[in-house]
Amino acid sequence: MSNMKKYVAELIGTFWLVFGGCGSAVLAANFGGDGNPFGIAFVGVSLAFGLTVLTMAYAV
Repeated sequence: MSNMKKYVAELIGTFWLVFGGCGSAVLAANFGGDGNPFGIAFVGVSLAFGLTVLTMAYAV
């Protein structure tokens, strides 16, 4: 049963990292272009990845 907890924690952590980090990269898709007024640029993507790791470290 202990191994199952590890797998579930890994699944949730990976989901959160992909959802938050890669999801933020979608917002920065047109970096340098005129078509995306909500572009968060490289700093925003970096912060998103860092904050997703931080939130999961504190949550788990």
